[in-house]
Parts: sequence; structure tokens; C-alpha cells
Amino acid sequence: QVQLVESGGGLVQAGDSLRLSCVASGRTFSGLTMAWFRQAPGKERDFVAAIVWTGMRTYADSVKGRFAISRENAKNTVYLQMNSLKPEDTAVYYCAAKYEYQQAYDSWGQGTQVTVSS
Repeated sequence: QVQLVESGGGLVQAGDSLRLSCVASGRTFSGLTMAWFRQAPGKERDFVAAIVWTGMRTYADSVKGRFAISRENAKNTVYLQMNSLKPEDTAVYYCAAKYEYQQAYDSWGQGTQVTVSS
């Protein structure tokens, strides 16, 4: 498994921006598919965005045009730039990792809280 450590969460106002970071260790980062998920209180964990080793990105419809996922292989880091934040973006955000051939993400970070006030 990969060890993942997230950072960058916080309390912001609606319309503000935040950038989350996730540093990975324990496996060759460049070959990993990296993703962000989020879980709001009382709800299931939902997919937010993913980036594969080729750089191809996918996003949940709810964040398209506002969030951007990127990776910096030299730093073993994946980022989630979140713009135009809304109160409904409030959640614990988790970083996840897997290899492309794996069906499910098998490595998860501890999560970082993002709270957006109206």
C-alpha cells in the first residue's frame, strides 16, 4: 500500500479558493492513479476527481469547472485546486491511490476537513 498524507483544508467563505495537497510514499508514484474523494456528515464518500499516470483527468459533475486536479511526480504529490467554493462542498476530503489495473482504490489518507461558510 501507499502511505498518503493530506493537507490544506480549512474554513473559508463561499466563493473562496483552497488548494489541497497529498504526499505519497511507499510506491512508485508516477505509475499510480491518484484521486480525491469527499464525505459530508451523514453521507457516503463520493468521488471528486482523479488523475492517471498519463495525466488524463476525470471529475464529478458537481465540481467540473471549479476544481482542478494535478500531480507533480517529482514531489510525489497530487493537488486539488478548489475555486468558487460553495457550502455544499463542505466535507472531509480524502486522497486515494491505486494502480490502473486495480478496480478499487486500496490506499487512503486520513482526510482533511474543508468547511465553506455561506
